[in-house]
Amino acid sequence: MVDARVSLNKYTNHVLAVVKAKYDLNDKSEAINKFVETYGENEVEKEVKDSYIKKLLKIEEEHFRKHGYRHTSIKDLRKEIEGK
Repeated sequence: MVDARVSLNKYTNHVLAVVKAKYDLNDKSEAINKFVETYGENEVEKEVKDSYIKKLLKIEEEHFRKHGYRHTSIKDLRKEIEGK
């Protein structure tokens, strides 16, 4: 568990109060956790899939085969990754 001190705007505070009441939670920390459990996967996957790791390793292998350890721009790397 991680402790965090947060500053909430009025709307966020209201949303957390509603989530807390709706799910009969003990505090706003539980409300934040519930909210993130519900909507977090829209932003970040909970666990990285094996297929994704394999894809990244393949891209890395192909990149080093083509370019070695030469500097590659972020723009070119993005094209290479998103093109696959």
